[in-house]
Formats: sequence, C-alpha cells, structure tokens
Amino acid sequence: MKLVTWNTQECKGIDGKVSCARIVQGARRLADFDVLCLQEISDNDPDAYQTADITKLLPGFRLFFGAAEDRFEDGRRRRFGNLVATRLPVAQVQHHALPFPADGGTESTPRMCTVVTVLDPRLGPVRIMTTHLEFYSQRQRLAQARALRALHLEYFDQAQAPPQGAKDLAAEAILCGDFNSHPGTGEHAAVAETSERSTLWDAWTLVHGDLPHAPTFCVHEQKYLPRPVCFDFVFVTDGLKDQVRRLDVDGATQASDHQPVALELGTG
Repeated sequence: MKLVTWNTQECKGIDGKVSCARIVQGARRLADFDVLCLQEISDNDPDAYQTADITKLLPGFRLFFGAAEDRFEDGRRRRFGNLVATRLPVAQVQHHALPFPADGGTESTPRMCTVVTVLDPRLGPVRIMTTHLEFYSQRQRLAQARALRALHLEYFDQAQAPPQGAKDLAAEAILCGDFNSHPGTGEHAAVAETSERSTLWDAWTLVHGDLPHAPTFCVHEQKYLPRPVCFDFVFVTDGLKDQVRRLDVDGATQASDHQPVALELGTG
C-alpha cells in the first residue's frame, strides 16, 4: 500500500495560485498512491468546490470528505475539512469531531478526524485516519491528540471483540495529517504513547531512526513560524510497523505551504 498525506492550504501554493490539479500532480510525482489524504480542503465555498474538482482528477478513486467546519456566511454554505481518496475497496467511513475546549481570547477553529477502512488485498482491513489539529491553541491541540489515541484504541477494542454481525473491522491503522506540533512536544508524545493494547508508531523513526524529521512546514516561506519545522506525520500500528518500507518528504514542491509525505508498506 502506498499513501500520500498533504495539508494543501486549500490547494493554494506559495505563489498564491489555487490549483487542485497541481496538488494531485505533485502527490502523484511523490508516489503512485493507493490512498491520498488531504487536509484543508474547501467545499461548497462560493469560489471553491474542491471535492468535485479532485474527483474529476482521480478517475477510479472514491472520495470521502469530512467537514470540520460547516457554516453559512451571507446565506452561502462553507465547508472546510479533510479528504480521503482511495482506489482500494472500502468497508466503512466515519467522521469524528475532536475536542474543542474553550480557550478564551485564542484564535481557533473546530477540528475532526475522517476514518476510512480500506480492504488491502495483502494487509486486510486497514483504518485510514486523517486529521488536522489546532494551530493556535495548545490546550485544544493536546486534547485533540489525546482524543485521537483514545479513538484508535476504541476501534482496536471493537476489532478484538466485534459486535454481533460486524465484519471487516480493522485492528491496524494508519494515522496521518497535520498535527501542528513538532516531534518534541507533548502532543506528539500523547499520540505515540506506548500501550499494551496497540501503539501508534511514528513511521519516520521506523525508517530513518534517529535522523531528525525532515521539515514539512514553513520550508519555503516563514509566514507563520521563524524557521522550518516538521508538523506532518504518519503513524502506524504494531501490526504494520514491520511493513514500513518508505517514509519520504517532498521538500521541493511549493504547491502548498506544507510539504507532502509518502508512506509505503510492503515486503519489497
């Protein structure tokens, strides 16, 4: 299985140009992906119907959009969130709102996680979980990171003791997206906390060991932070960690203010 995850900044590049085609082309250059996870996608915006645009660019794929924000402005609906596209068979799709505790005076927006269970011909059922955590509020971001780990463990427990009649429940998962926190933070530690039930492992470390994470944000412009950092991660569960063959970052593209990340699972 090959997966690419990318915060697209509403498909807007460093040059200010909005192009869904450029995002899809950039992702394809990085990997012949089976799963594409995109964050910061606008849908039903007066000037942006990005889910429809990306659908046309991905024949043979099914797309699932999860709105973190769904609101009306001047009578017009605006949705903003995450998208998962896959050419693999799909067993289940769910969307989960993440915690949004009050943090007075701090700019923030609601966040969510889209979960798509795919059926890989070799790996079996695998949960694809993609998310985008809060940038400005550390309180909210940490609560969201803890919720993601708890959500994974809930799915894992369901797979171990499935409800009557349930099938294709996935104990194994890939969690990816923009976590708006770097590897040394409490948020990263909360997601990757060791569990006797099921641990989420940072795939970069599985491939590259102690080599510092390649930066994925503020690489080509320092609008939000003074220096490049790694904010975008892919985590895998125990049953997938030995399958990780590749974890790469495209540091050259300027199609977004984030860099895309590619994961490859397989035996060779």
